[in-house]
Amino acid sequence: MEKTITASASSSGPLERAKLYIDFARPFTLLAPMLGFISGGVTAWGAIPLTPFHPSVIFSILIGSFMAATLNAASNGINQIFDLPIDRINKPSRPLPSRRMNMKEAWIVTIVLYLIAWALAWMVVPYGRPGDHSCFWIVVIASLLTYAYSAPPFRTKRLGILANLTIAIPRGLLLKVAGWSSVKSVYGMEPWYIGAIFGIFLLGAATTKDFSDMAGDAADGCRTLPILYGPKKAAWIISPFFVLPFLLIPIGVRFGVLTGNHIFLTVLGVVLSIYGAYTVHTMVRRPEELATDSNHVSWAHMYRMMFVGQVGFALAYLVELF
Repeated sequence: MEKTITASASSSGPLERAKLYIDFARPFTLLAPMLGFISGGVTAWGAIPLTPFHPSVIFSILIGSFMAATLNAASNGINQIFDLPIDRINKPSRPLPSRRMNMKEAWIVTIVLYLIAWALAWMVVPYGRPGDHSCFWIVVIASLLTYAYSAPPFRTKRLGILANLTIAIPRGLLLKVAGWSSVKSVYGMEPWYIGAIFGIFLLGAATTKDFSDMAGDAADGCRTLPILYGPKKAAWIISPFFVLPFLLIPIGVRFGVLTGNHIFLTVLGVVLSIYGAYTVHTMVRRPEELATDSNHVSWAHMYRMMFVGQVGFALAYLVELF
């Protein structure tokens, strides 16, 4: 039966294969890194000293945003390759466990995506600094971390808080700094401070996706926080990460680290902290609802908070250009 399914999949037409590759890339997850990179670029554009308007700035930000999406698609690919036993339990309809794609094809698609991401990253340079390829080296480090999260011998996904750390660094901290590098040099405190805010947030918030995956993760030996401590205690452990990171925004304004519009940034920090407190309430009110087959509502709130934060930072710095 398996041979029949595989042969049928291999003989499908180009359009069907293209749709399958898109499914493999998990397109919904690509919007967040694109937005994060654009936000980082626009933030750098409006940061002091202001960068003048120039077509090369827009080109660099846009190329970088496509790079961020491609890198995330590659990360999704490597994750699905090594998570096949888990996905057979948690996500059986995905291309690999459903046998619509074979392992060789998955490897080829994933490697090509990584190569495209690195090529695009090399093209991203800050305004007036054509030899500065900081974005490329940031992407190389991020690529290694995404590999370490899913693949042996590291497979940090099995190692509790280390799993969250190898998500938070590339998708929180480094994503913002990479976006910044498309416009300005990263040698300064401001881009790393902003990146740290999102990195600390994801250090806890990344766990929201683990609650619904407990069955498959446990079967594969992954010691995520919900498995180590149970849903209720894990919810309390990650709760501060939904509030405290965003208090760093008004603190950064107070001490002159953040150079965007001070009023806008302060309001943004307060709003996100309140939103984070509400998200915590949804988790700890009925912790038994966290460990269900579908993602808990806190997972959706996590994505919305990232969206508000990314757009908020971009607007707070964009207004300084006018």
